[in-house]
Amino acid sequence: MRLALALLALLLAFPTGSRAEDCVTVDNFAKGKVGEFPPDWKPRKDSGREVYSIQEMDGLRFLHALAKGLGIQAAKQYEWDLKTYPVLAWSWRPVVFPKGSDERQSKTNDSAVSVYAVFPHTAWSVKSVKYIWSAVVPVGTRLSSSGGLTQVLVVRSGTEDKDKWTEERVNVLQDYKKFFDESDVPKASGVAVLTDSDDTKSVAEGDYSNFRVCKP
Repeated sequence: MRLALALLALLLAFPTGSRAEDCVTVDNFAKGKVGEFPPDWKPRKDSGREVYSIQEMDGLRFLHALAKGLGIQAAKQYEWDLKTYPVLAWSWRPVVFPKGSDERQSKTNDSAVSVYAVFPHTAWSVKSVKYIWSAVVPVGTRLSSSGGLTQVLVVRSGTEDKDKWTEERVNVLQDYKKFFDESDVPKASGVAVLTDSDDTKSVAEGDYSNFRVCKP
């Protein structure tokens, strides 16, 4: 009887459909060789292949980024329906913040780590919601770039937790509706990352891991 009650308590505490089961992996960087640019990803420019590489530490695979005076995104095409999976989740770790970076100013608009949810727009452009970990800009600050096609949200701020892995979860569906003032949200077409230091003419370094799309 005690065993049955214990099993019932476990079922109530951890109902069918756990948080892990409600997520679908976009990329955990298990594919590809350590030290190489990740398969299924594309750099915006070929020189971006020098910035991003698969690395492994303590059994964890991750995407390492080291940008020396460069600002080039890397992206993975991955279509998903935000009505079913509105949440984008990942882990990231800033290692070196660009010297003097402040994303509010064009001359210092660099970040150690930033993540995009990408959407189709025209044959030659995309829309995106960009999430950044800023050294100095307060959490909750909204910015924009690319003529408004990229809407930016600061989700983490400060340098105290650099070198530490942090889990992030954002509701892309809600953010897209709010930032672009559109009720009809298209399917997302991919994810992208940017570790950049071109505006500050310095060095930026950071890591990314375990991209998933999740139910609320």
